[in-house]
Amino acid sequence: MAKVASLDLDAAASYARKHTLHALVVATANDILYETYESGYTADTPHAIYSGTKSFWGTAALCAVKDKLFELDEPVVRVIPEFAGDIRRAVTPRMLLSMTAGYGFGGLGASVPTYEKVLTVPLKNRPGETFTYGGIPLQVFGAFFARVLQPHEETPHSYLQRRVLDHAHVGIDEWRTLSDGTHPLPTGVQLHATEWLAYGRYMLRHVRENAEALHGSQANVRYGLGWWLAPAGVPDDTFYASGSAGQGLYVIPSRDLVVVHFAKSTSYKHDVLLKRLLT
Repeated sequence: MAKVASLDLDAAASYARKHTLHALVVATANDILYETYESGYTADTPHAIYSGTKSFWGTAALCAVKDKLFELDEPVVRVIPEFAGDIRRAVTPRMLLSMTAGYGFGGLGASVPTYEKVLTVPLKNRPGETFTYGGIPLQVFGAFFARVLQPHEETPHSYLQRRVLDHAHVGIDEWRTLSDGTHPLPTGVQLHATEWLAYGRYMLRHVRENAEALHGSQANVRYGLGWWLAPAGVPDDTFYASGSAGQGLYVIPSRDLVVVHFAKSTSYKHDVLLKRLLT
Protein backbone atom coordinates (compact mmCIF):
# COMPACT_ATOMS: atom_id res chain seq x y z
CA MET A 1 0.00 0.00 0.00
CA ALA A 2 1.00 3.61 -0.50
CA LYS A 3 -0.55 6.89 0.45
CA VAL A 4 -3.94 7.16 -1.24
CA ALA A 5 -5.60 10.58 -1.49
CA SER A 6 -3.27 11.89 1.24
CA LEU A 7 -4.00 8.91 3.50
CA ASP A 8 -1.22 6.75 4.91
CA LEU A 9 -2.93 3.37 4.92
CA ASP A 10 0.32 1.55 5.72
CA ALA A 11 0.88 3.56 8.89
CA ALA A 12 -2.71 3.10 10.06
CA ALA A 13 -2.70 -0.66 9.43
CA SER A 14 0.69 -1.04 11.09
CA TYR A 15 -0.53 0.70 14.23
CA ALA A 16 -3.77 -1.32 14.28
CA ARG A 17 -1.89 -4.62 13.99
CA LYS A 18 0.07 -3.81 17.13
CA HIS A 19 -3.22 -3.85 19.04
CA THR A 20 -4.78 -7.21 18.10
CA LEU A 21 -6.54 -6.04 14.97
CA HIS A 22 -9.75 -7.84 14.00
CA ALA A 23 -10.96 -5.59 11.17
CA LEU A 24 -9.98 -2.33 9.54
CA VAL A 25 -12.02 -0.76 6.74
CA VAL A 26 -11.20 2.64 5.27
CA ALA A 27 -13.77 4.00 2.84
CA THR A 28 -15.26 7.04 1.17
CA ALA A 29 -18.96 7.50 0.58
CA ASN A 30 -18.76 5.28 -2.50
CA ASP A 31 -15.51 3.33 -2.48
CA ILE A 32 -13.54 0.97 -0.23
CA LEU A 33 -9.95 2.20 -0.04
CA TYR A 34 -8.63 -0.51 2.23
CA GLU A 35 -10.10 -3.57 3.96
CA THR A 36 -8.52 -6.28 6.07
CA TYR A 37 -9.75 -8.92 8.53
CA GLU A 38 -7.31 -10.59 10.89
CA SER A 39 -6.94 -12.66 14.08
CA GLY A 40 -9.44 -15.22 12.78
CA TYR A 41 -12.12 -12.68 11.85
CA THR A 42 -13.66 -12.34 8.39
CA ALA A 43 -16.09 -9.99 6.70
CA ASP A 44 -18.85 -12.44 7.70
CA THR A 45 -18.01 -12.48 11.41
CA PRO A 46 -20.29 -10.36 13.63
CA HIS A 47 -18.41 -8.34 16.21
CA ALA A 48 -19.44 -6.67 19.46
CA ILE A 49 -19.23 -2.88 19.37
CA TYR A 50 -19.89 -2.42 23.10
CA SER A 51 -20.42 1.30 23.83
CA GLY A 52 -20.32 2.05 20.13
CA THR A 53 -24.02 1.23 20.47
CA LYS A 54 -24.51 4.65 22.12
CA SER A 55 -23.98 6.37 18.77
CA PHE A 56 -27.40 5.23 17.53
CA TRP A 57 -29.42 7.15 20.09
CA GLY A 58 -28.59 10.79 19.41
CA THR A 59 -29.49 10.13 15.80
CA ALA A 60 -32.75 8.42 16.77
CA ALA A 61 -33.57 11.26 19.19
CA LEU A 62 -33.22 13.86 16.46
CA CYS A 63 -35.62 11.85 14.31
CA ALA A 64 -38.05 11.81 17.24
CA VAL A 65 -37.75 15.59 17.58
CA LYS A 66 -38.49 15.93 13.87
CA ASP A 67 -41.49 13.64 14.37
CA LYS A 68 -42.63 15.94 17.21
CA LEU A 69 -42.51 13.18 19.81
CA PHE A 70 -40.51 15.30 22.28
CA GLU A 71 -38.06 18.20 22.52
CA LEU A 72 -34.44 17.79 23.56
CA ASP A 73 -34.71 20.41 26.27
CA GLU A 74 -38.05 19.50 27.80
CA PRO A 75 -37.97 17.90 31.28
CA VAL A 76 -38.47 14.14 31.07
CA VAL A 77 -40.67 14.39 34.18
CA ARG A 78 -43.49 14.99 31.68
CA VAL A 79 -43.62 11.24 31.15
CA ILE A 80 -41.61 10.07 34.19
CA PRO A 81 -43.60 11.44 37.15
CA GLU A 82 -41.33 9.47 39.49
CA PHE A 83 -38.85 12.34 39.04
CA ALA A 84 -41.20 15.04 40.31
CA GLY A 85 -40.15 14.83 43.93
CA ASP A 86 -36.42 15.55 43.62
CA ILE A 87 -33.81 17.31 41.46
CA ARG A 88 -34.29 14.77 38.67
CA ARG A 89 -37.31 16.87 37.65
CA ALA A 90 -34.83 19.14 35.81
CA VAL A 91 -33.34 16.33 33.69
CA THR A 92 -33.87 16.60 29.92
CA PRO A 93 -33.28 14.22 26.99
CA ARG A 94 -30.31 16.33 25.91
CA MET A 95 -28.71 15.90 29.33
CA LEU A 96 -29.25 12.15 29.23
CA LEU A 97 -27.77 11.74 25.74
CA SER A 98 -24.82 14.05 26.49
CA MET A 99 -24.24 12.36 29.87
CA THR A 100 -24.63 15.60 31.78
CA ALA A 101 -27.81 14.67 33.67
CA GLY A 102 -25.91 14.20 36.93
CA TYR A 103 -25.79 10.41 37.21
CA GLY A 104 -22.66 8.77 38.58
CA PHE A 105 -20.50 6.22 36.80
CA GLY A 106 -22.03 2.80 36.19
CA GLY A 107 -24.48 0.83 34.11
CA LEU A 108 -21.93 -0.49 31.64
CA GLY A 109 -21.20 -3.98 30.32
CA ALA A 110 -23.20 -6.63 32.15
CA SER A 111 -24.38 -4.07 34.74
CA VAL A 112 -26.92 -2.24 32.58
CA PRO A 113 -30.09 -1.88 34.70
CA THR A 114 -33.61 -2.45 33.39
CA TYR A 115 -35.91 0.51 32.82
CA GLU A 116 -37.73 -0.16 36.09
CA LYS A 117 -34.54 -0.32 38.11
CA VAL A 118 -32.81 2.64 36.46
CA LEU A 119 -35.66 4.96 37.41
CA THR A 120 -34.76 4.41 41.08
CA VAL A 121 -31.15 5.56 40.65
CA PRO A 122 -30.50 8.93 42.37
CA LEU A 123 -28.40 11.70 40.89
CA LYS A 124 -24.86 12.30 42.11
CA ASN A 125 -24.55 15.85 40.71
CA ARG A 126 -26.89 18.67 39.77
CA PRO A 127 -28.39 18.24 36.27
CA GLY A 128 -26.48 19.91 33.46
CA GLU A 129 -23.30 20.74 35.36
CA THR A 130 -21.06 17.65 35.12
CA PHE A 131 -20.14 15.12 32.44
CA THR A 132 -19.90 11.54 33.73
CA TYR A 133 -19.55 8.74 31.20
CA GLY A 134 -21.71 5.71 31.84
CA GLY A 135 -24.67 3.62 30.80
CA ILE A 136 -27.28 4.82 33.29
CA PRO A 137 -28.25 8.03 31.41
CA LEU A 138 -28.88 6.07 28.21
CA GLN A 139 -31.12 3.64 30.06
CA VAL A 140 -33.07 6.51 31.61
CA PHE A 141 -33.46 7.93 28.11
CA GLY A 142 -34.69 4.49 27.04
CA ALA A 143 -37.29 4.43 29.81
CA PHE A 144 -38.43 7.92 28.80
CA PHE A 145 -38.49 7.09 25.10
CA ALA A 146 -40.36 3.82 25.71
CA ARG A 147 -43.15 5.71 27.49
CA VAL A 148 -43.29 8.34 24.74
CA LEU A 149 -43.61 5.61 22.11
CA GLN A 150 -46.07 3.39 23.96
CA PRO A 151 -49.19 5.10 22.54
CA HIS A 152 -47.71 4.58 19.07
CA GLU A 153 -47.18 0.86 19.77
CA GLU A 154 -43.45 1.13 19.22
CA THR A 155 -40.35 0.58 21.33
CA PRO A 156 -37.11 2.58 21.23
CA HIS A 157 -35.49 -0.22 19.26
CA SER A 158 -38.28 -0.66 16.71
CA TYR A 159 -38.30 3.12 16.22
CA LEU A 160 -34.52 3.14 15.75
CA GLN A 161 -34.78 0.36 13.18
CA ARG A 162 -37.62 2.02 11.27
CA ARG A 163 -36.38 5.61 11.31
CA VAL A 164 -32.62 5.14 11.12
CA LEU A 165 -31.21 1.68 10.54
CA ASP A 166 -33.55 0.72 7.70
CA HIS A 167 -32.63 3.94 5.87
CA ALA A 168 -28.95 3.29 6.54
CA HIS A 169 -29.28 -0.33 5.30
CA VAL A 170 -27.94 -1.59 8.61
CA GLY A 171 -28.86 -5.00 9.96
CA ILE A 172 -28.09 -5.86 13.59
CA ASP A 173 -26.81 -9.41 13.93
CA GLU A 174 -27.57 -9.59 17.66
CA TRP A 175 -28.65 -7.26 20.46
CA ARG A 176 -28.32 -8.48 24.03
CA THR A 177 -31.57 -8.87 25.97
CA LEU A 178 -32.07 -7.79 29.59
CA SER A 179 -34.10 -9.63 32.22
CA ASP A 180 -37.24 -7.63 31.40
CA GLY A 181 -37.09 -8.61 27.73
CA THR A 182 -35.83 -5.23 26.48
CA HIS A 183 -32.49 -4.49 24.84
CA PRO A 184 -30.00 -2.16 26.54
CA LEU A 185 -29.43 1.25 24.95
CA PRO A 186 -25.78 1.86 25.92
CA THR A 187 -24.35 -1.44 24.70
CA GLY A 188 -25.15 -4.95 23.49
CA VAL A 189 -24.93 -4.81 19.68
CA GLN A 190 -23.07 -7.23 17.45
CA LEU A 191 -22.83 -6.51 13.74
CA HIS A 192 -20.56 -6.94 10.73
CA ALA A 193 -17.91 -4.39 9.81
CA THR A 194 -19.81 -3.66 6.60
CA GLU A 195 -22.95 -2.87 8.62
CA TRP A 196 -21.12 -0.38 10.84
CA LEU A 197 -19.58 1.09 7.72
CA ALA A 198 -23.09 1.52 6.31
CA TYR A 199 -24.09 3.44 9.44
CA GLY A 200 -21.02 5.65 9.11
CA ARG A 201 -21.89 6.35 5.49
CA TYR A 202 -25.44 7.19 6.54
CA MET A 203 -24.04 9.74 8.99
CA LEU A 204 -21.79 11.10 6.26
CA ARG A 205 -24.82 11.64 4.02
CA HIS A 206 -26.93 13.12 6.82
CA VAL A 207 -24.37 15.10 8.78
CA ARG A 208 -26.35 18.34 8.50
CA GLU A 209 -29.54 16.75 9.81
CA ASN A 210 -27.53 15.37 12.74
CA ALA A 211 -25.57 18.53 13.47
CA GLU A 212 -27.17 18.95 16.89
CA ALA A 213 -25.79 15.56 17.94
CA LEU A 214 -22.29 16.65 16.94
CA HIS A 215 -21.84 19.57 19.33
CA GLY A 216 -20.34 19.21 22.77
CA SER A 217 -21.80 20.48 26.01
CA GLN A 218 -20.45 23.08 28.37
CA ALA A 219 -19.46 20.23 30.68
CA ASN A 220 -17.57 18.37 27.93
CA VAL A 221 -16.89 20.01 24.57
CA ARG A 222 -15.67 16.69 23.15
CA TYR A 223 -18.86 14.69 23.61
CA GLY A 224 -22.09 15.26 21.72
CA LEU A 225 -25.24 13.13 21.78
CA GLY A 226 -23.74 9.64 21.73
CA TRP A 227 -20.75 10.70 19.62
CA TRP A 228 -17.20 11.61 20.64
CA LEU A 229 -15.91 14.69 18.84
CA ALA A 230 -12.57 15.51 17.21
CA PRO A 231 -9.45 14.93 19.32
CA ALA A 232 -6.53 17.31 18.88
CA GLY A 233 -4.58 16.95 15.66
CA VAL A 234 -7.37 15.72 13.36
CA PRO A 235 -9.94 17.62 11.24
CA ASP A 236 -12.33 19.62 13.40
CA ASP A 237 -15.40 17.97 11.90
CA THR A 238 -14.33 14.45 12.93
CA PHE A 239 -16.75 12.50 15.11
CA TYR A 240 -16.63 8.89 16.20
CA ALA A 241 -18.29 6.09 18.11
CA SER A 242 -16.11 4.38 20.69
CA GLY A 243 -16.50 0.92 22.19
CA SER A 244 -14.47 -0.97 24.76
CA ALA A 245 -11.34 -2.84 23.63
CA GLY A 246 -10.71 -0.67 20.59
CA GLN A 247 -13.98 -0.59 18.65
CA GLY A 248 -14.29 2.56 16.58
CA LEU A 249 -16.40 4.10 13.83
CA TYR A 250 -14.84 7.34 12.56
CA VAL A 251 -16.58 9.83 10.27
CA ILE A 252 -14.71 12.79 8.75
CA PRO A 253 -17.04 14.71 6.40
CA SER A 254 -14.37 17.14 5.16
CA ARG A 255 -12.37 14.16 3.90
CA ASP A 256 -15.37 12.13 2.68
CA LEU A 257 -14.06 9.41 4.97
CA VAL A 258 -15.47 6.60 7.11
CA VAL A 259 -13.28 4.15 9.03
CA VAL A 260 -14.29 1.00 10.90
CA HIS A 261 -11.95 -0.56 13.46
CA PHE A 262 -12.55 -3.81 15.39
CA ALA A 263 -9.99 -5.16 17.85
CA LYS A 264 -9.33 -6.56 21.32
CA SER A 265 -6.97 -4.19 23.07
CA THR A 266 -6.59 -2.21 26.27
CA SER A 267 -3.88 0.04 24.82
CA TYR A 268 -5.36 1.11 21.47
CA LYS A 269 -5.90 4.88 21.06
CA HIS A 270 -8.46 6.34 18.66
CA ASP A 271 -6.51 9.55 18.12
CA VAL A 272 -3.29 7.70 17.29
CA LEU A 273 -4.94 5.65 14.55
CA LEU A 274 -6.49 8.77 13.05
CA LYS A 275 -3.23 10.71 13.14
CA ARG A 276 -1.35 7.84 11.51
CA LEU A 277 -4.00 7.53 8.82
CA LEU A 278 -4.26 11.25 8.08
CA THR A 279 -0.54 12.05 8.11
